[in-house]
Amino acid sequence: GWKPGVASRGYGRDEAATPRWVDAATPTALGGDEPVLIAWKTGVPVRVDADRVAAGRALVEAGCDVIVCDDGLQHYRLARDIEIEVVDAQRRYGNGRLIPAGPLREPASRARDCDFRVVNMGQASNGADALPASGFGEWPMQLHIDHAQPLQGGRARTLAHFRGQRVHAVAGIAHPQRFFDMLRAQGIGVVPHAFADHHAYQPSDLRFGSELPVLMTEKDAVKCKAFANEWHFAVPLSAELPAAFWVNLLDRLDKLGKR
Repeated sequence: GWKPGVASRGYGRDEAATPRWVDAATPTALGGDEPVLIAWKTGVPVRVDADRVAAGRALVEAGCDVIVCDDGLQHYRLARDIEIEVVDAQRRYGNGRLIPAGPLREPASRARDCDFRVVNMGQASNGADALPASGFGEWPMQLHIDHAQPLQGGRARTLAHFRGQRVHAVAGIAHPQRFFDMLRAQGIGVVPHAFADHHAYQPSDLRFGSELPVLMTEKDAVKCKAFANEWHFAVPLSAELPAAFWVNLLDRLDKLGKR
């Protein structure tokens, strides 16, 4: 019953100072890789703007009654009713220092102000016991992959199809090793190719000198579809949270809506 929209900066895009609406057909150079992926996966309105307040206003004017700010805890000019912190279960806060000395954009103490802490557990390779532990008051989020979608279109293949085979695995994300490990957990022989986060792919980046299947994240796929061939596949990632998390979140939204 809600009408959500997403506000994002659109990191790394050309014409970064130009606000724009983003849909699944928007070139990633103009919309940013993550906003284009979000629009493709959700079909909701997505607005990119370096000014998050202006993006929020545009979404409200477009009829949205819930604004999800992609990666926006530190944008204090944008009012917020609910804050969700997402933490990597393995790395947590790293060395506890801010960029560039460490991985944090905000002091670790900032987490005390957040309403929910979601812990990205990744995917267990040997059952639930292989997962790191989540703490009291934390909501564990598990990641799942089970199929690969040809970038040229057509029927998806289960990852079991690639079991026992060698593949080129491509990841231009913040933590490429997680993607490689998830594929290996499926019994796939991974030849890893890690690129910088938000990498702008060229056709030459995917020429590896051997005709093996190329499996990549969906974030990479939105930038490679234009020059993909029959060897190139996107591996969709699904995130699963406890049902109680959604009950709590929707309860908060309902109470906000009644103000």
